[in-house]
Amino acid sequence: MSVFRRIRDITVATLNEKLEQSQDPVRLIDQFLHSTRQDIAEAEKLQQQCQVHSRQLKQQVDQAETMRFKREEQALLALKAGEEHLAKLALQEKLIYEEKIEQYQGLLSSSLESLKEIEEQLGELRMEYQTVYSKRQYYVARVETLRLQQKMNERTGSYGGGHDVPKMFNRLEDRISDWELEARSLRDLRRMGQEYMDQAGESVSTILEKELARLKQKLNNSGKE
Repeated sequence: MSVFRRIRDITVATLNEKLEQSQDPVRLIDQFLHSTRQDIAEAEKLQQQCQVHSRQLKQQVDQAETMRFKREEQALLALKAGEEHLAKLALQEKLIYEEKIEQYQGLLSSSLESLKEIEEQLGELRMEYQTVYSKRQYYVARVETLRLQQKMNERTGSYGGGHDVPKMFNRLEDRISDWELEARSLRDLRRMGQEYMDQAGESVSTILEKELARLKQKLNNSGKE
């Protein structure tokens, strides 16, 4: 800015490019906002100084115009009274005030132009600040989103991820099925053993009965002899 603004390390024209390359965009934006706040403060201070100076110049112009009108009236009164010498003196002072008016009006016009320029530049600075501040809010939200995604990635890595849960239950289901199959096999084996023992017991009983019957028959035969 031509009147007051110092050269910046970061300008709006290069800010977007630097943001895309920066590892810490929020910090870069904060630096820009800090610099812009300083420029706004300087512009506001200069605006106030220009306003005061313009008012002072306007007062000089107004006073000179008042005195010019007054001296012209005095010159007319002097002429009416036949005091031509006094009329000339009044007119000489009138010319001095006219010159002063011309000079101060030139200064006032220049001061008002500078004041207008400063006000426009101050408006641009404030607009820049608001625009970049809004961008800061976006990047803060963007960085927070990235941080949360990283936390989620870390959590997924630590716990194996939600996609492994079905696999985990599938493996558990397989183990339980194996246990159930083993238990059924043991139960069937015990049942077969018991049946075998029962069958074996029945066979022994039959043999014993046959042997007992044979012995009885033998005794009967011996008694008959």
